[in-house]
This record gives sequence, C-alpha cells and structure tokens, in this order.
Amino acid sequence: MTTTRRNFLKTGAALSAMPFFMSLPASAAARDTVVVASGETINSLDLHRTGTNRASYEVAINCYDRLIRFGTKTTPEGGVSFDYSQIVPELAESWTTSEDGLVITFKLKPNAVFQDGTPVTAQDVKWSFDRAVSVGGFPTTQMKAGGLERPDQFAAVDDHTFTVTLDRPSKLSLPDLAVPVPFIINSKLAMEHATDKDPWAMEYLHQNTIGSGAYKVIRWDNGQQLVYERFDGWVGGLTPAVKRVVRREVPSAATKRALVERGDVQVAFGISDKDASELSGMLKVDSTPIANCVHALCLNTNFEPFTDPNVRKAIAWAVPYEDIFKTAAYGRGAPLWGGTEEITDTAWPRKSQYSTNLEKAKELMAASAYPDGFEVPLSIALDLAYWMEPAALLIQEAVGKLGIKTTIDKIPGANWRTASLVEKRLEFHLENFAGWLDTPDYYFFWAYQKGHLFNSSNYFNEEVEQLTNETLHMEMDDPEYAPKITRMFEIVLDELPRIPLWQPALNVAMNGADGYEFWFHRQLDVRTLTPVAS
Repeated sequence: MTTTRRNFLKTGAALSAMPFFMSLPASAAARDTVVVASGETINSLDLHRTGTNRASYEVAINCYDRLIRFGTKTTPEGGVSFDYSQIVPELAESWTTSEDGLVITFKLKPNAVFQDGTPVTAQDVKWSFDRAVSVGGFPTTQMKAGGLERPDQFAAVDDHTFTVTLDRPSKLSLPDLAVPVPFIINSKLAMEHATDKDPWAMEYLHQNTIGSGAYKVIRWDNGQQLVYERFDGWVGGLTPAVKRVVRREVPSAATKRALVERGDVQVAFGISDKDASELSGMLKVDSTPIANCVHALCLNTNFEPFTDPNVRKAIAWAVPYEDIFKTAAYGRGAPLWGGTEEITDTAWPRKSQYSTNLEKAKELMAASAYPDGFEVPLSIALDLAYWMEPAALLIQEAVGKLGIKTTIDKIPGANWRTASLVEKRLEFHLENFAGWLDTPDYYFFWAYQKGHLFNSSNYFNEEVEQLTNETLHMEMDDPEYAPKITRMFEIVLDELPRIPLWQPALNVAMNGADGYEFWFHRQLDVRTLTPVAS
C-alpha cells in the first residue's frame, strides 16, 4: 500500500466517521467485566513462538507467572509505574544468592497450582526455563542477556526448590527473571501435546494458555478480540477485581477514541499523542515516558546505498525533527536531536548531535556515491500508523529534496515483526525499541548486536560488539563502565544505523475503569484493573 501526505488527511477523516463494526455493549456489561480497545494485533498466545509480536506479550503477563517481578512506585504525575530497583515475589516465596554470586536458589509457594488444578513444581520451572533457552530467537536471546543460556544451568532440587547456576555474576540475572519471557508452563500438560517435530508443544501453546497466572484465555478470535477470565486459584498476587476482560482490536485511532469517549469501552490502550492531549481534560488519561525507549528511523545496511556513510549522515541532517515531534508526537515525550557531539555521561536515551540542516545534507549527498539519489520504500506498521504515518510523510518529503524517492509501504501489524525484526528485510523503516532492563548496555545488546532481534538495520561493528559484551554484566559503578559506554555512544551516533527521533510516551485513556499501571514491556497488565461506576 502507498500513501501521500494529501490522501493521509483524507483517510484520517474517513476513519473518524466509520462506524465500529462490532457491538460493544460495555455500558450494559456486568460490573465484573472490563472492555479494552487496543490498536495492536495479538498473533499468538505463546511468547516463545517464532514471529510472535510484541502485543502478544500481554498474554504471557496475565496468564502465566514468573518466579519474581518488579515492584511498583508512584510517578510524579500521580500514576503507578514499575520500579526497576525493587524485585518482589510472584511464584517464588523467597530466594537467596550464594556469596560468589553464582547460584540463585528459589523456594516456590507451596500452594501454587496451574489453572487445571495441577500443583506447580520446580520441575515445571525447569522445563519452562529449558524451553526458553532452547527454542531460539527472541526468548533465547533475552535469557542470554541475564547469563541464562543452557538447560544445565537449571535444576529442580525438590518439588519446591529451584536453582540457577551462572557462569559469572551479572547485574542483569535477577532482573531478567522478572521480564515476561521466563514464564512458567504446566509442563505435564504441554508434554501431552508435544511431538518429535514439536518437542516444546509450540502448536498447542500457540492457541492455549496453560499457566498458573491470574487469568486464562477463554476465547481468541484472531484479529478481532481476546477474552480473559479470572483464575480464582491464583497465588501470585492479590485476586483481581475484574472477573472478565474483553480485549477488542480496534485499528482505527479515531474509532478507539470515540469508543472510550462514549463509554463503550472502559480502557483505550495506546492512544495517540494527539488524542491524549485532547482527552486529558475530559477523561482520566495516563501518559508515561517509556524508559530506555527510542523512536528511530532505521537504515538497513544490507541495502547498498546505506553502506555509504555520507548517505546515512545526509539523511540524518535532512530529517525535519521538530516538525515530526509536533505532528506525530504532539510535543509529548522527549526530543532526541540537537545535542552536542562530545559525550560526558552514560544517560540513555540521549540527544544525537544531528538537527535539521538541509544544506549540510545536500553537501554530504553530493559527496556520496549516490549524488543523484535512489529509490527505496519507506516502511511503517499499520497498527502504529498514528505516529509512523505522519513521521513517514514528513521524512518522505525531506529526503525527496536529496533525490531519494520513497513510497510509503504499509505493513499489517500482524506481519510487521516478521518483516522488520525476524527477516530484517525492510530497507528503510521506522521502528522503536524499549529496553526492558534499564541500562544502556542492555539496549545495545538488543539493538546494535549482529543478528539480535531489534537490530533491524543488520548493523555490525566489531568494537561495539566487544564493548557491549564487556559492559553487559559489569556493575555500573565499575571504573571501566562509563568510558566503555561513552565509546559505544560515539560509534553508533557517528555510524547511524538508527537515527534517533524522540523518546515516546505510552498513553492510556479510561472511562469506567481505574487501576492502570505502566510497565516496561508496554503491554496492559489487566490484573490491576478495577471497574468504576459511571
């Protein structure tokens, strides 16, 4: 699909007038049901499955337990956010770390049961961790970030005692067990559906939830809706106030806004910055800056023109940053342009040294191997069109002045992750990544290391690889840490496989519900929602 700046405005007007195609009788629903509208597509119930998209992480969060999780804190705006500095129990009731930092021992809650009534044992934890480090792709790489790489590192000592043995102490090991990936699966039930070709029961878990979490999925109409039902045997936290949560997929931002304004849904998740600005005086709106997150313009180094450093820098100087920030972000979030070239701290995200300077951009383009420009698609995700499309239209116009002709390629949300992150085949595209573990080395591990999921630019720099590996497990107060981190910053902001645009906020509007908490994974934790009388 292609678009232009002119027909984008027409399309937006048409979408705002479209009737919603499904009946959402939220006002008539029982008080124990909350209806959520989200623009993102859930494409699998199994986070470990190859190609599972980010929206699907929500299922793992709500339907499965982890051993531990992060605590929460009150934000300056009065909302609730995760607290990276605090780790609290979920399925484990306690844990200890050996003096040398190499062995972590967890004691499981003795009354924990799966949703079919089967007791949760350390053998289930062992099987689940073995799965996470063995299936490959994103989950295996995520586990590796915390030094969790092989099944022989995990042991079920008895039914309620589980150990992790590390090759080296790491500041990321415990936090890495609090992210969505190491979720605990009913291994006995999973193995009943495993085969020689599918030893980890991927096909079964793709369509079924078999955890011990607060909710289970009782209906999934792919591309339309997903229904959660409370599991009253959950011991991982306080019993949720809501018995049933209906998550409706609403791709149109205008429709999603209209639904929450009318009270036809109680929660509109991931609304646009424009809608957040306009609704904040009318409804309860939570708008939280996303930690360790960058909206970026990515240049795939497998595309020949982008191997030319002059081309990359020409584009960086041509980008209309201020116009994009006003048009796509409505000024919400933090600018990531116009900084100094000298780097004196380890703050990340940080402003690049680039700003809009068309004359400098033209000079660099003229000095490149492509002085007359070239043609390339500019790809965006349809379910993120609320920010990607206006940004892409402005970038299209700007790079056109350098002779770079683009057509805007709109990819359905269900296919975006495969195209941009798994296959890494998009030559010129918008992308964003938020590091779950809030350190710059963790961001680099995912976004700048060869072959790693969020390195959609296919970037490789041997020095960056080495520095990332050296700092990933290093304590941040180590005297070698800051110099290594600043060197990493210098390299990637000079070589520019990703051109930083801005640090975004996550916006959620509520009308008839409360209890929303912001989490680093940027998905909705329905466990804390409460209905509010209208």
